Amino acid sequence: MAENDDLLDATTALVPPLLGALDALRAAGRYMNPPSLPELVAAIRPQQSSLAQGLDIFQSIDWPEHLQSFVDAVTRSAVQGLRAFESFEQALAAPQPAFVAYRAMGLTTKAIEALYPVAAMLPPVSRFYLEPEQRDNGDLIQRLAAVAADKEGVGLMHANNASDERGGFSVYVPEYYAGETVPLVLALHGGSGHGRQFIWSWLRAARSHNCIVIAPTSAENTWSLMDPATDAQRLNRLVAYAQEHWNIDPHRVLLGGMSDGGTFSYVAGLQDDTAFTHLAPCSASFHPMLVSAASAERLMGLPIYLIHGALDWMFPVDVARTAQQALQTAGAQVVYAEVEDLSHTYPEEYSAKVLNWLMEPAAAS
Repeated sequence: MAENDDLLDATTALVPPLLGALDALRAAGRYMNPPSLPELVAAIRPQQSSLAQGLDIFQSIDWPEHLQSFVDAVTRSAVQGLRAFESFEQALAAPQPAFVAYRAMGLTTKAIEALYPVAAMLPPVSRFYLEPEQRDNGDLIQRLAAVAADKEGVGLMHANNASDERGGFSVYVPEYYAGETVPLVLALHGGSGHGRQFIWSWLRAARSHNCIVIAPTSAENTWSLMDPATDAQRLNRLVAYAQEHWNIDPHRVLLGGMSDGGTFSYVAGLQDDTAFTHLAPCSASFHPMLVSAASAERLMGLPIYLIHGALDWMFPVDVARTAQQALQTAGAQVVYAEVEDLSHTYPEEYSAKVLNWLMEPAAAS
């Protein structure tokens, strides 16, 4: 009994601070704007200290062999989280702090990925991977808890998409998926990004709302903006792949992305020969030629959810305002979200908003 108490105490010493630290790191990434970086780093330092103390206690225990997968996942997540904190600190003294902060955000994603297997073991961790407003949804939590551990074709999967590979993809299918018709999202990372990381910008929303997400990785450092057919054809093949394996709603197939990924969602999504029914570019570049090159039939009534930060330092917000006007003039149905506190980062809270928009009855017309 005493041994069990020690294991419980060690788990309690680390898991709650780890979840709090991941939330703090996530918030630092969401609100990262170079001028505000010192304030953001100062705000998350207490969580760094709590995480380090919890990890020391957790690692002081002699864990039994049958709990080793749990121990490994929690430890990897905590170590990556501490590396993310350190990287945010390093950004303060870096000549180009934004790019070091982006590296910290990548380490945060690795910490979040490492912990995900524990969602099937501990209810508080499972709730962490839901949208905040869904964490008290008893029916959803029960469905997740009832999933068999050996259920195939669901959960997080990767195809040639390790962090050092390019040209592969990651896919998330909600664990409770049972063959019903669901929307599909293809989520495109930004320049120098990776699908294995960017899928976490959508996983909470997809897990909460029963949607399949595929996050491909560009073959090169970014999407083939100068040779659109190269990546556009691959995106269409991924839609076909999803349709072969799951029951995809043909009226709700969304192409969205961040930065270069958002720009490429315009480039690929405005073509006539595409399966995408909706577009959701975020923090994207835009040129009116994108509209003039598209057919009037493709643009008329095309649903587009356009997201851009008022603080964006890479693509100023006027770019998005120009896009909104040009697309609306051409007949597209544009929802425009100009986010006052957003710089050049992806606002994860908008994934659920976009999914709610995608699932509206009018979306199927």
